[in-house]
Amino acid sequence: MPLTDLVAPNAVIPTLKVNSKKQALHELAARAALLSGQNERAILDILVQREKLGSTAIGNGIAIPHGKLPNLNRLFGLFARLDRPLDFEALDGQPVDLIFLLLAPEGAGADHLKALARVARLLRDPTVVHKLRASHDAEALYAVLAMPSATAA
Repeated sequence: MPLTDLVAPNAVIPTLKVNSKKQALHELAARAALLSGQNERAILDILVQREKLGSTAIGNGIAIPHGKLPNLNRLFGLFARLDRPLDFEALDGQPVDLIFLLLAPEGAGADHLKALARVARLLRDPTVVHKLRASHDAEALYAVLAMPSATAA
């Protein structure tokens, strides 16, 4: 299952301009609501609740905020490259500049975990991360996410 099953070309934000983790989650929730047809407040609440359990920053400047929504009918992903890195309370202390938002239906179970693991594996690949940081428009970013290594991840 390639990452293109999770992220549509219009779900890639090449330069998200935000000043805080909270603002980033607000902007991502707004964009996700627009693209998924879900309630923006419900998305934001789920993301904030998940962050309270512990930061979704996985290190090396990457965060994977995620959650489950009762009315969502399929896995939904959104990728954003931040205009400038910001503190996401990562365990390694590194500011975050790459965010992959993942939303799943409430009953997704193992599919949610598999998708999360696939995204994490892809974003741990130094070549992929370098290409994402070097790409400056949505098409180029989407092309990196759709690369064969993304399919194999």
